[in-house]
This record gives sequence, C-alpha cells and structure tokens, in this order.
Amino acid sequence: MDLKDLYRDVILDHNKHPRNVGRLCPCDTSAEGHNPLCGDRLSLTLRIEAERIADIRFEGKGCAISTASASLMCEAVKGHSIDEVDALRTNVHRMLTGAEEPPPAIGKLAALAGVREYPARVKCASLAWHTLQAALQHRAVDSSTATVSTE
Repeated sequence: MDLKDLYRDVILDHNKHPRNVGRLCPCDTSAEGHNPLCGDRLSLTLRIEAERIADIRFEGKGCAISTASASLMCEAVKGHSIDEVDALRTNVHRMLTGAEEPPPAIGKLAALAGVREYPARVKCASLAWHTLQAALQHRAVDSSTATVSTE
C-alpha cells in the first residue's frame, strides 16, 4: 500500500467515523470556527484540568478534510498539556503550509500533509487548529465563546 493511500484512508475513516463528536457541558472554554470559502463550521468545547486538555469535543458541518482534521486533532491533543498542544499546533501549521515535512512524533496527523498540495484546502485542514487556539487563548480572558474565521 502506498503512503498516500494510507493517508487517504485515515482521512476517509475520520470523516466517516469522527471521534470526539458532541458538546461538553459544562466546559471550561469553547470557540466557534468558520471557513467562509467552503462553508465549514466548527464548534469546540474543552475541559482543562491542571493545564492539560482533559477532554475535548467538536460539532459542526464541513468537508471531509475539515471533519477529519477536527477528529484527528481531538485525538491528538486530549490529555496533553497546553504547552505540548501549542507546539503540536505549530508543527501542524508548518506541515500544512509546506514549511517542513511532518516530524515522526506527529503520528496520524501526518495524513493531513498532502493537503499542502491543494492550497485552497489548507484552510479546511487548519480550521480546527485555529479554533482550538482561539479557545485556549480566550479561556484566560472570559468564559464566553470565542469566534474565529479563516478568511
């Protein structure tokens, strides 16, 4: 099996069977994301305990890449510290924009690397990550919902 086929299978699986779908109530922080170019919408809710993401859920409607990215992201960040998540977000951004090859520690998230060959789809793959960043930044300011747009 070709590596591109494997990555495509991971994206298709996470699109058809997304993980961590739903809302956390109560939650410690939340954010809404929107990609007006293709209509993707995403809502994230998080529980933070001892500066770690104890739980994370998402809801929304979007393309296969957007849904798969949100599902993969939730799996990847759950249980990790805020600092670890920020470093991972930076690595994913670099990978999506072609700045660097995916580091080995990125795991299943490497399935998103092929998106960089389609610049219009990078925003689909990065929506969940921008929304997560907004939620984490917003939690220190206020408990209402943050909003992000990937225009």
